[in-house]
Amino acid sequence: MQPRTPLLLCVLLSQVLPLTSAEDLDCTPGFQQKLFHIDQPAQFIEDQAILNLTFNDCKGNNKLHYEVSSPYFKVNHDGSLVALKNISAVGKTLFVHARTPHAEDMAELVIVGGKDIQGSLQDIFKFARTSPVPRQKRSIVVSPILIPENQRQPFPRDVGKVVDSDRPEGSKFRLTGKGVDQEPKGIFRINENTGSVSVTRTLDRETIATYQLFVETTDVNGKTLEGPVPLEVIVIDQNDNRPIFREGPYIGHVMEGSPTGTTVMRMTAFDADDPATDNALLRYNIRQQTPDKPSPNMFYIDPEKGDIVTVVSPALLDRETLENPKYELIIEAQDMAGLDVGLTGTATATIMIDDKNDHPPKFTKKEFQATVEEGAVGVIVNLTVEDKDDPTTGAWRAVYTIINGNPGQSFEIHTNPQTNEGMLSVVKPLDYEISAFHTLLIKVENEDPLVPDVSYGPSSTATVHITVLDVNEGPVFYPDPMMVTRQENISVGSVLLTVNATDPDSLQHQTIRYSVYKDPAGWLNINPINGTVDTMAVLDRESPFVHNSVYAALFLAIDSGNPPATGTGTLLITLEDVNDNAPFIYPTVAEVCDDAKNLSVVILGASDKDLHPNTDPFKFEIHKQAVPDKVWKISKINNTHALVSLVQNLNKANYHLPIMVTDSGKPPMTNVTDLRIQVCSCKNSKVDCNAAGALHFSATLVLLASLFSLACL
Repeated sequence: MQPRTPLLLCVLLSQVLPLTSAEDLDCTPGFQQKLFHIDQPAQFIEDQAILNLTFNDCKGNNKLHYEVSSPYFKVNHDGSLVALKNISAVGKTLFVHARTPHAEDMAELVIVGGKDIQGSLQDIFKFARTSPVPRQKRSIVVSPILIPENQRQPFPRDVGKVVDSDRPEGSKFRLTGKGVDQEPKGIFRINENTGSVSVTRTLDRETIATYQLFVETTDVNGKTLEGPVPLEVIVIDQNDNRPIFREGPYIGHVMEGSPTGTTVMRMTAFDADDPATDNALLRYNIRQQTPDKPSPNMFYIDPEKGDIVTVVSPALLDRETLENPKYELIIEAQDMAGLDVGLTGTATATIMIDDKNDHPPKFTKKEFQATVEEGAVGVIVNLTVEDKDDPTTGAWRAVYTIINGNPGQSFEIHTNPQTNEGMLSVVKPLDYEISAFHTLLIKVENEDPLVPDVSYGPSSTATVHITVLDVNEGPVFYPDPMMVTRQENISVGSVLLTVNATDPDSLQHQTIRYSVYKDPAGWLNINPINGTVDTMAVLDRESPFVHNSVYAALFLAIDSGNPPATGTGTLLITLEDVNDNAPFIYPTVAEVCDDAKNLSVVILGASDKDLHPNTDPFKFEIHKQAVPDKVWKISKINNTHALVSLVQNLNKANYHLPIMVTDSGKPPMTNVTDLRIQVCSCKNSKVDCNAAGALHFSATLVLLASLFSLACL
């Protein structure tokens, strides 16, 4: 058996009937010449033939249809390529697509000296400049299959054919790849006997632009004989997508008075069609402007870039004279380079004319009047201004400053954020007797600086005349508070001091009367005419109304005005201590067991309401203890405590022991207090004081309590 010759596989760019004999190879469907070169003329003339194209589908060219890559050209039925209008620049390359129900093909026209105006279809299609049916034997050459998207029924539709010039009998064609046996499956298939490649459904270039397939021949057992050979299917774009604006809302800002040609914003639309074709070549224009004043053409849009720029003079772009500082533009994007056949999409561009500070604030009056009562504080007048700038910006918001007439800082001015008025306030009470009139000079500026060619004028300053009204003011004590120091227990009727109150209303010559306002202990009296304060009771430093040896009282001074005005003064009396309180002991009861081995009974403490040196050290004594009955003794522990103890055990009973305690004052004061002592029966850890008067405290507990008290001193 002779060795098998290699296969010759060719994918035709034309749609043909299956070849069943060698004679069928004599007619090659498609353009007879696929590549042309012409020199770039000065201008292509309308309806003047450029060249003649010859296409043959080998079936009579029934329903032959031509498409040209540029919208400025067409191919007549006789194959002549002509321009639709006089045009000079069309690019470097034109492509002509011919199609019948049986075949389709592509021819390329190279314009020598032409300039690129868009991407070449050849870059997208990888179009081969060689014949789709090479005649070299024993070689494999495959060219792409070109299929327009959006084809209609019927399907399946033959789109190409694989030819094997030396295929063994019984061998079969097999097609694989994405779109065949890989997702999306079943789009393409091949006749295993004839090699015809067909498409089974409509294609969408925007979903998948190219398919990479592989063709091979196999024997009856499925074993590969030749291949696989790559086969590329390219989906030809149709203008089936409108431009869309995807990035809205579109809001631009331009400063008023901007020079003509100022760029405001850029509008960019998206077209899903092939960006290398006119199907996605967009042109922009303004369809409508609202409002259309002062000019219906306030703005211009660059048709290619989409940049919106101003086209009116700076004087017309004045926010203060515009009916509305907001413009809305309906922007249209059209593909096919803006030709009428192109699809369109629209969006709204909103343009805000922003304010600049070209109008200084001006007072509505040169002079303002205000009145205020002496002693009062708060807002006394609102200063009004006018400003033509945008109320939402710092070019409108006012800032007020007092530039003269406020040496004592008695006045302040603040801006009302809602009305922009200047609120002039008194912050330190004014005195009519010192000055009945005040004159302030106030200026107003904006938060933002003015533009260079504008300045603040005389209208940006104003004068405020303030009249102070006289008010009947209450008398004022001096000093306040008034302070004196006296010993407690001074005799009733003793004079403490004479108060002094003056009337601020010096021009009214009013008289003043005095009275007691608050005297918690009821110790004081005041002369209503001359203000002399004396005592009408004994002053007691230890009184609950005295705090830290100081007694406080309030007095009133009342003038003779109509109505009368009142002033209040405070008197603070510091009371010096005298030894007028005897000391006292604690505790005053105790108990002890009748068989106690420890004869200590209780620890006594002493206290005194007076101050040192009229208190401790204290002297403790047993008062009037009969000599035969001396069973008690008292011993000093420290300056404030002493220990009471037994000399011997006593029978169960109640005892009263007089204790005398003396302080260290000069002269000293003494106090005698009965200490009640219960002698109880203490057996088996039980304390029984019933017979001794039913006191239920053990002597031990009392002693411990006394020791704890001592330790805390």
